[in-house]
Amino acid sequence: MDIDQQGADAVDRAIAQGLDFDGSAIDPLKLSLYHEVMALEAGRQRSGVVNTMRSRIVRIGAKHLPQEQLNAKLLAAGFSPLKDKELAFYYGK
Repeated sequence: MDIDQQGADAVDRAIAQGLDFDGSAIDPLKLSLYHEVMALEAGRQRSGVVNTMRSRIVRIGAKHLPQEQLNAKLLAAGFSPLKDKELAFYYGK
């Protein structure tokens, strides 16, 4: 089976099918635990859309952008700069 691996929803689509990107079945115990934790997360009160946007930008942006570039983009968009704990976690500083 050919699973589309592109886009932000690729992992979610694969999980819904119960298949990894190589076409192998995902262990039912792993799927069960994933669904249990995601159900808990679905019930969590959110802190706000802008805070969540910034968190996602930092989490994903750190995979693709150097620290200085991500920080400059955050500031240019009116977000707070990278925090010490984010620098330590994502950039090892």
